[in-house]
Amino acid sequence: MRQLVILGSTGSIGRSTLDVVARHPDRFRIVALAAAQRWEELLAQCLAHRPDVAVLMDPDGARALAAGLKAAGSRTEVMVGEGALAEAASLGAADTVMAAIVGAAGLASTLAAARAGKRVLLANKEALVMAGRLLLEAVATGGGELLPIDSEHNAIFQCLPPGRPGVAAKGVRRVWLTASGGPFLRLPVERLEHVTPAEACAHPRWVMGRKISVDSATLMNKGLELIEAQLLFGLAPGSVEVLVHPESIVHSLVEYTDGSTLAQLGNPDMRTPIAHALAWPERIESGVESLDLVRQGVLRFEAPDRVKFRCLALAEGAARCGGTTPAILNAANEVAVAAFLGGRLNFTSIATVIERVLERLTAAEVASLEDVLGADAHARRLASEAIDAPAGAYA
Repeated sequence: MRQLVILGSTGSIGRSTLDVVARHPDRFRIVALAAAQRWEELLAQCLAHRPDVAVLMDPDGARALAAGLKAAGSRTEVMVGEGALAEAASLGAADTVMAAIVGAAGLASTLAAARAGKRVLLANKEALVMAGRLLLEAVATGGGELLPIDSEHNAIFQCLPPGRPGVAAKGVRRVWLTASGGPFLRLPVERLEHVTPAEACAHPRWVMGRKISVDSATLMNKGLELIEAQLLFGLAPGSVEVLVHPESIVHSLVEYTDGSTLAQLGNPDMRTPIAHALAWPERIESGVESLDLVRQGVLRFEAPDRVKFRCLALAEGAARCGGTTPAILNAANEVAVAAFLGGRLNFTSIATVIERVLERLTAAEVASLEDVLGADAHARRLASEAIDAPAGAYA
């Protein structure tokens, strides 16, 4: 029986993971659940799954959670703060960690799980984007495993021969990451400036959190996935390409030197890659409806518009630069997206802010976690300054 920790249990990935786990009570036990602020939802999850430990980042919420658990007669221990996340990720009772905390906030706990030799199910792409080599080294040193949860990377994983993270498979010519194109694929570029957060978060195919939904609308999510794919599968810059596929049925393709192209297909439901990684190398039922290609009918593919979706081009440039550049890109994007969601920045200025930060910072080699965190902090300061600049300074 696998002993599972879910970091980010109240998010979309966390909830989908719990759905799959509940279908297989004989295969999985929840050891720990962790969330940021939604203590009421975490309380319900704890009462349903009875973990040993529950972690909440918000101290006030942690107190309310502890009171609720005590009133219900639960023995779940409540821990609070970032240090508690890392502690939960490395619990001796656990062998598998779902790393599903969004953004840079999930880096430390993901590294802790890797160093502790866990099977890390990586849904937090930013951890690899920011500190790819360091994370891969931590997995190797800890003696654990790293399995991708993003639907695109999990699809690549299924189409490649068995191998180790960061080591290129022989005979691969290139990899195609598919993108739905998001809610603005057909919207004229001149109208993008005026789109609202609600419109940006209305993804046509996937149900996701607000931050990743905006990233999908700008195609930054695909750019981050491109960086992640290069690192995770040991691929050279330029050998990973993006293909717009509005139906989101083909999740990725791997082209081999003999002319063969392997693709992984499935309905757009994150329970498929979650179930695959949870049970790997076995297969288990996920609750996802079977794919009906006759009913689907048509599968379309097209090249992305890098003028309209400038964030993708910026991410491709960061992938070529390497070093601290991906961390800088990610930090500036997180700040800009938060400002857009908060009504302080228009949609098209997300890319402009990121571009200004990339222009002002010089990439450096990554020798330690401090290098990554320093670049991240500097980029966040510069992004905030760009957003707070007088109107028109960056539009």
